Amino acid sequence: MPLPRALRPFSHREYRVLIGALAISIFGSGMWAVAMVYQVIHIGGGPLELSLVAAAGSVGLVAFVLAGGIAADRVPQRLLIIAVEGINLAVIATVSGLAMAGWLQLWHLVAGAFVLGVGAAFFFPAYSAILPRILPPEDLLAANGMEGTLRPTLQQAAGPAVAGVVVAALSPSHAVTGVAVCHLLAFIVLNFLGQHALAAPGSGAAEDGGRTSFFADLREGVSYTVRTPWLLWTLLWACISVLFLIGPIEVLLPFVTRDQLGGDSRMFGFLLAVMGVGSAVASLVTASVRLPRRYLTVMMVCWGAGTLPLAAVGLMDSFWLLALALFIFGATGSVGMVIWGTLLQRRVPPHLLGRVSSLDFFVSLALMPVSMALAGPAAAVLPIWLIFLVAGGVCPVMAVVALLVARMSADEIAHPLDRRDTLPAGSEATTGH
Repeated sequence: MPLPRALRPFSHREYRVLIGALAISIFGSGMWAVAMVYQVIHIGGGPLELSLVAAAGSVGLVAFVLAGGIAADRVPQRLLIIAVEGINLAVIATVSGLAMAGWLQLWHLVAGAFVLGVGAAFFFPAYSAILPRILPPEDLLAANGMEGTLRPTLQQAAGPAVAGVVVAALSPSHAVTGVAVCHLLAFIVLNFLGQHALAAPGSGAAEDGGRTSFFADLREGVSYTVRTPWLLWTLLWACISVLFLIGPIEVLLPFVTRDQLGGDSRMFGFLLAVMGVGSAVASLVTASVRLPRRYLTVMMVCWGAGTLPLAAVGLMDSFWLLALALFIFGATGSVGMVIWGTLLQRRVPPHLLGRVSSLDFFVSLALMPVSMALAGPAAAVLPIWLIFLVAGGVCPVMAVVALLVARMSADEIAHPLDRRDTLPAGSEATTGH
């Protein structure tokens, strides 16, 4: 009896090892999000100190994500992933030991968060680049859908919930120790990845056999992105969406919950959980079906149409309507992300995949703090309903613009991915499609 489509990647040993380690690691990351907060409070810190620790992680991620992409194209991805997990283990174990001994200080947490952010900058491009090397193309959609299911389930729900219980029952330092155990297990599991994945992707070498520079590698990735219309315009849409949407959701939605619905932090948390459930369910459904023949159109329509309900968020006075809007936003966004990750792995030449993936991360991450910084001042001069109306209206318009300008409809027909006789990934490096 054949496996369901969503489970087909599990028939490959290397994927089972990789996704098992990833699941343990992201569960630990979910625990860390809560344990870190209460560890800061436990040593006498407040909102300012907590912001410093959180900002350190973000700075490490944004500052090094492009370097992480280049490394993923130069260094054997298996070794890179194992090294990052080993460093994560060392950082969390050190924080745990200091906390247990009563020697932990704020600067320890700031430095640790920075190193963890740098590790994430190297881990995710390498993970994205190694998947096409251990799975056949037809299983990549299911693999990306499985990751999209695990991440909200473990990192946003199960991990924080377990950490909260441990903090309440024991102490923040015990929760940090639990995070260290997770990274230890993930590190052990990753070492079972097959040695065949050790070979480097064969990039970063000049035609005369010499190694090219960091900036030459970066320029090659940027050049490929700029001359590939579907890739360029998808990233431009991502820039617009992050700038217009993240700030209102992260900064203004709590005030919508309080002022329009009369809710408290519990209601706000439940609304975020509903969005996460939508994301997880949609990822699992996407993993269970074939990649759409009109994959670019489906991706952009999901992203664009999925933001439309947010246009009415500032006018809603019903909890269930707001929950439905966030569920739709989470679900459609997840469908688009699963397809997007699969397209990168199937249409970007393998020797450029790490760099292009890191550019995708960088575009999203760089504008995230800008959006959050602008949301507060915007709400001081504009009504919240107008901000959400603009945010929910701009993104669908930009999705249509991207579809038309990049001629995505013609591109997806010229490059079919729903059958085995597709063009080789490397062919796009010269055609620019």
